[in-house]
Amino acid sequence: MSVSVEKLEKSMAKLTVEVDAAEFDKAVEQVYRRNKNRFNVPGFRRGRAPRKFVEKMYGAEVFYEDAINDVINSSYPGALDDCGEDVVSMPEISVVQAEAGKPFIYTALVALKPPVSLGKYKGVEVPVQEITVTDEEVEAEIQRELEKNASIEEVTDRPVKDGDDIRFDFDGSVDGESFEGGKAQDYPLTVGSGSFIPGFEEQLVGMNVGEEKDVNVTFPEDYSAKELAGKAAVFKCKVNKITEKILPELNDEYAEDHTEFDNLEDYRADVRKNLTENKEKQARTRKEAAAIEAIIGDAEIELPEAMVRTQQRQMVDEQAQRFQQMGLSLEQYFQYTGTDMDKMMEDMKDQAEKNIRTRLVLEQVAAQENLQATEEDYEKEIERQAEAYKMDPADVKSFFTDSAKDRLLEDLTVQKALAFVTDNAVETAEAQSKEA
Repeated sequence: MSVSVEKLEKSMAKLTVEVDAAEFDKAVEQVYRRNKNRFNVPGFRRGRAPRKFVEKMYGAEVFYEDAINDVINSSYPGALDDCGEDVVSMPEISVVQAEAGKPFIYTALVALKPPVSLGKYKGVEVPVQEITVTDEEVEAEIQRELEKNASIEEVTDRPVKDGDDIRFDFDGSVDGESFEGGKAQDYPLTVGSGSFIPGFEEQLVGMNVGEEKDVNVTFPEDYSAKELAGKAAVFKCKVNKITEKILPELNDEYAEDHTEFDNLEDYRADVRKNLTENKEKQARTRKEAAAIEAIIGDAEIELPEAMVRTQQRQMVDEQAQRFQQMGLSLEQYFQYTGTDMDKMMEDMKDQAEKNIRTRLVLEQVAAQENLQATEEDYEKEIERQAEAYKMDPADVKSFFTDSAKDRLLEDLTVQKALAFVTDNAVETAEAQSKEA
C-alpha cells in the first residue's frame, strides 16, 4: 500500500491510497465466499458455483461493492499512520480505480489540524471571583439536611397548611366541559410547591380531610396546552389525607446522632467549610472559562468545516448514548420533539466550534510553554478514577491500551495548559464591570 498527500486550501488535504491488485482480488474472493450461497447458477447446486461462473452470470463487478468497503475499512487506518499528517475529520471517500488485475485506488478528502496563532495568553484579565458564604446559606444547607432526616406523620386534628403533603381528588372543567389531564384521584401534592397553576394550591390551605371545595383558577396565557391558555377553570377538589414532616430538633444531640461531629458548633463549621470549598471550585471553573474566552478571542484559527462536522457528529453520538441510558432512542427523541438530525447538528454547531477552538488554543499553549503530562500524572489520574468508581487501580489501568493511554496523556497535557492560563490570569474590577 502507498499513500500520497496533496495539501489543499483551508487546512484540507487529499490522501490518495493505492492498494496492491492482489489485496483487492483477495477481498473480492472473500466477499464471494461469504455470499456464494445467495446465488443460483444453473448446473450447480446453490453455493457450489465457482466464482467465475457467478461473475459471468451476474456481472464481473457483482462482488466489488462489498470488497471496496472491506479494503477501505482495512487500509484506511494504516494510510492515516503512513501519511504523517494530523487528520482531524472523518474522510470523504472517492473510488478512483477498482478493476481486476489493477491496483485499487481511492482518495480521502480530510481536514488537517489547523495552525493556531496565539495572541495574549499570559496575564489575561478576568472578572474578580468573590467567594463569600453567608450565615443564611449555612442555615439553609443545615435545613436541607434536617429535611432528609424528618419523620412523616399523618395529620387528623387540623386543616391543610402550607408545606403539608396531601392526597386529594380533583376534577377540572372549562365552561362546564372536562378536559384531558384535568382529573385524578388520590393525587400526591406538596402544598406550596408550585406544582399546579398559580392560585390553585393556595385555595387548598384550610381544607380538612374529607372536605370538598371548588377551586377557581385561570390558566396562564402562555400555558403549554394552547386550548386551555387564558381560560377560566373550576376544579372540584376533595382532600383525602394530610401528612407533615416533623423535623428533628437542631442541637448537639442531633449533631452527635446524624453527623460525624459531637456538637452543633463543629457541625456548622464543617457545613461552612464544605460550602466554601464548593464555591471555590465554582469560582475556579468561572475563572477558567473567562480565561479561555479571552485567549480564544485573541487567537487566529481558521477551522475546516469537515473538522467542525466531525465534532458535531461526535456530540450527536454522545447525546444518543445519554438518551439510550434513559431508554430513549434518537429516532424517538426526534418524533417527540418534532426535530431531525439536520436540526440537531445545526443546534450543536456553535458549541462544536467552541470546543474545537478551546482544545486547539490549549494544545498550542502547552506546546509553547513546554507543558507535558508525565507518567506520574498518568498514575495519579488512574488513582483518581479508581477512587471515583470504587475500583482497584490495577483494574482501571487494564482498560487502557497504549493508544488509550496516549489519548489520556494528551488530555492531561491540555488540563495542565488550562491550569497554566488560569493561574496566570489576572482578576480585575475592569473585567468585572465589562462582564456586568
